[in-house]
Amino acid sequence: MYNKTLVELREEIVTKKVSSYELTKYFLERIKKFDKEINSFITITEEYALKTAKKIDQEISKNNMRALSGIPLAQKDIFCTENVKTTCGSKMLESFVSPYDATVVKKLKNAGSVMLGKTNMDEFAMGSSNETSFFGEVKNPWNFEYVPGGSSGGSASSVAARLVPCSTGTDTGGSIRQPASLCGVSGIKPTYGRVSRYGMIAFASSLDQAGVFAKTAKDCALLLTEIAGYDEKDSTSAEEKVINYFDICTKKFKPITIGVPEEFLDGLDNEVRKVFDDAIEIFKKEGCKIKKINLSNSKLGVSAYQVVAPAECSSNLSRYDGVRYGYRAKNVSDLEDLYKRSRSEGFGKEVKRRILVGTYALSAGYYDAYYLKAQKIRQLITNDFLEAFKNVDLILGPTTPDTAFKIGSKANDPIAMYLSDVYTVSANLAGLPAMSIPMGFKNELPLGLQIIGSHFDEDKILSLASHFQEITNWHDHQPKQKLLGLD
Repeated sequence: MYNKTLVELREEIVTKKVSSYELTKYFLERIKKFDKEINSFITITEEYALKTAKKIDQEISKNNMRALSGIPLAQKDIFCTENVKTTCGSKMLESFVSPYDATVVKKLKNAGSVMLGKTNMDEFAMGSSNETSFFGEVKNPWNFEYVPGGSSGGSASSVAARLVPCSTGTDTGGSIRQPASLCGVSGIKPTYGRVSRYGMIAFASSLDQAGVFAKTAKDCALLLTEIAGYDEKDSTSAEEKVINYFDICTKKFKPITIGVPEEFLDGLDNEVRKVFDDAIEIFKKEGCKIKKINLSNSKLGVSAYQVVAPAECSSNLSRYDGVRYGYRAKNVSDLEDLYKRSRSEGFGKEVKRRILVGTYALSAGYYDAYYLKAQKIRQLITNDFLEAFKNVDLILGPTTPDTAFKIGSKANDPIAMYLSDVYTVSANLAGLPAMSIPMGFKNELPLGLQIIGSHFDEDKILSLASHFQEITNWHDHQPKQKLLGLD
């Protein structure tokens, strides 16, 4: 049961071969039994899940089916969930219980899904390895000595370990695609504004975007169809018509023109390059035209991102002052002491580092030198993509420079850690949709293929990804871990 796709599980429920209650109980048992090995969950909502599953089964008995009726899933702990803790992986919000649901959570509920719990993450989504969480590091299901990637590491690892069929995530600079690559699952970051950010705790407001993880591209398409769409509660939400992405994936594939940026291949590890070249050969055999392109400004992406993102985070996180909600220091002497101690005790090392960098970049005398310049580079990166999409339909490259790295190996080297996102940040800076799907292995660890599209071209991305998975089986591979109940 644990190895079935979301589409297959939905068919099992529709044909009444399994009930939502049975499916929910099955995955809850897997979480309770095996998650201690990888620490992918912060909160498990067992009572709520079983109660919800019973209600869904009653609906199904009356032939009242919804798009995701009875499907268990996990929510990244950055999404507000009514009457359930939302911690953002931080001591600052360790006890915060939201009074409302984020739009993503609400839409998935309305589609009939069953939330099993909230997944672990880098604190306030700041990290590329899921080592900065106040609730402990998350481990990669393929090898417990390695990181799962971040910040959505808990969501990716829970799907890879087959603890849940699917999960939500957020992507600010690669936080869905990078962990999807390192954990060997499929994950999509939609166009900025395609999915509502309402109720999603903000890191960098002009970059953050919600997305999903699942075993296959078709599963991701099914989920994205439900969460996409305009939301009047989100001022950055796009009034763009939602199409049925799943239906797109079932249609006959038509060969397209694929762009391969030279900048994504320069200095690439030889084994990773071979795996990527093999994937490109598959597309050639399917009739796709491969074209070399230049994204010359993409090499500046990490530098620009590491100014823009911290600047926005320093502004967004200023609300956590120990007064209204969140962690509050005890035995303070005055208001200033309350502010200082609440923030210094409530935030972790990486969060404080980014707040300091961001505040510096926005300060008088440095705004033009850093933040304004970074925004100009951001526009140059966007222009490169727009120019490229005049000649190609989609852009392909490796999702990450290499496979997962060992836990602790980059913890004391922030620059090396930031470079983990070298191929992913540009899509966020340009607000483009992008996806990572499994494309092979190196040293028994998975590697991801990144597919980037023009604005609102999620249908093209999912169509190509789905076709690739029809003719390859990389997505069917699973960790061989007895400690996770996997063969």
